[in-house]
Amino acid sequence: MAANEFQESSYAIEGRHSSNEKAQMSDTHSKRGGWITFSFITGTLIGLTLAGGWGTNLVVYLIEKFHFKSIIATQIGNIVNGSTSLLPVLAAIIADSMLGCYSVIWISSSLSFLGILLLALTAALKSLRPQTCVNGPSLCPMPTKIQFAVLYMGIVLASIGHGGTRFTIAAMGANQFDNAKDQAIFFNWYVVILYASAVLGSTVIVYIQDSFSWALGFGICVVVTLIGLAIFLLGNRYYRHIKPQGSPFTSLARVIVAATRKRKIPISSKSGDYYSEKLGKVEKLVAVPTESFRFLNRAALKTEGDTNSDSSIAKPWSLCSVQQVEDLKSLIRICPILSSGIFLSTPIGVLSSLTVLQALTVDRHLGPHFKIPAGTMVVFTLASTAISLTLIDRILYPIWQKLSHQSPTPLQRIALGHVFNALGMIVAALVESKRLKITKAHHLTDETNSTIPMSVLWLVPQMAVVGIGEAFHYPGQVTLYYQEFPTSLRSTSTAMCAMIIGIAYYLSNAVIGITQRTTGWLPDNINNGRLDNVYWMLLVVGVINFGYYLICARFYRYRNVGKENENYISDR
Repeated sequence: MAANEFQESSYAIEGRHSSNEKAQMSDTHSKRGGWITFSFITGTLIGLTLAGGWGTNLVVYLIEKFHFKSIIATQIGNIVNGSTSLLPVLAAIIADSMLGCYSVIWISSSLSFLGILLLALTAALKSLRPQTCVNGPSLCPMPTKIQFAVLYMGIVLASIGHGGTRFTIAAMGANQFDNAKDQAIFFNWYVVILYASAVLGSTVIVYIQDSFSWALGFGICVVVTLIGLAIFLLGNRYYRHIKPQGSPFTSLARVIVAATRKRKIPISSKSGDYYSEKLGKVEKLVAVPTESFRFLNRAALKTEGDTNSDSSIAKPWSLCSVQQVEDLKSLIRICPILSSGIFLSTPIGVLSSLTVLQALTVDRHLGPHFKIPAGTMVVFTLASTAISLTLIDRILYPIWQKLSHQSPTPLQRIALGHVFNALGMIVAALVESKRLKITKAHHLTDETNSTIPMSVLWLVPQMAVVGIGEAFHYPGQVTLYYQEFPTSLRSTSTAMCAMIIGIAYYLSNAVIGITQRTTGWLPDNINNGRLDNVYWMLLVVGVINFGYYLICARFYRYRNVGKENENYISDR
């Protein structure tokens, strides 16, 4: 799932620009902003993204240094991943409605610094972590309450900080430019730097932690976070600060309240009975609400006292515009497809977590001197997604257009992602079956610290196939939500994608917990379990969810159908 956060950011810029367009226009007279801010924004990005390596190897750290059971450590890792995916939604709302991007970034970065510092202290000071195991894992002392408190405080603060900066940096960078060309150039550099920094954070930092010192690895994360924050603050005099525009969710809530208050009023079919907001002297095109979800139409019905003498709304919680009603309806229509995205991402969360546990049991050596850290297995998904995105955009989609004379729709791309996701579960189940056979053949079933004579490279295909699937379904989801969400919500449409991933990680935690309690497939010693059955179960869940998705897609009607979709895809 690491690849997701990089793809999310590529669309976050576009969404934020849409919501802040008016504010940007009002600031064009200012000398602030422009390319002079580029070095400060990207310097901050490099520092904070490199520091994200603290979470890549967290599961291994909890197992080796704090003696957590492997499944519990995996669940904590999923909670962290889920939180850092859900928090961008909250950060986006706070930035848009109250504090602005600048304040959210420096506050989040400060929290991240404090959190990683606490983790570094747990690695450096023996008093903040339990003593080493005596006579194997069965005699490992558990952490004290103080050690637990410091560890969890560090994880919480670092997670909040990481989640708070993931999209706001991209948004603030885009806000420094007035024209689309400059934003596109910034965006291209942003993605390149983000990918490079993330790969370094997921490989170099983890390698230092595994091969040299955990304290040194966390310490580097502390230093680069502090450097990134310092660079960001130094650029304050050059930034263009966009005034918060208010939360768009308020208008949606008003629709529900107004419709409820007018629930006894008969619904009219006359356009004159409904309130259409005006833009200058020109009314919006939507004059009569659609027939779907007719109950909500009452929110736009004009009654006595709802409007002022100048036709403006006098009671915002009693009267809404037709456009606001239709915006809420569009969200309701897309919810079934959005829910299928949750169950699409859940198996990926389980696979990513359990693959780390598999990697800890097999031979991770490449040659006599290099050993692949178990926590870096996610890099194979990232690399697969990056390569696949290039091939898909440059080769597959042009061929598709040539043969079918039309571009693949977002729904079609998501469907292909479902297929590859299912194939990834099949590959994972087959590879795990092979690992268990080798384990039994060498009588290592009850050995927790022995290395199974099987190369870690056997685990790469399952990560690679899932990465290919993400290259299809994730850009498809982001494109769909960006197109279909109301214009007022486009700034948070990509953050909603992050929310889906966060919910999926929490669900993957639930799947792991329920499976462990109700079956014998997931013991703490996975050599003595049936991890392959877990993957087969995820395949069944994925197939059922794919069927549900196909039904939803069959009856879905695009809100912004037409040339917008085709042009967007063909221009990529």
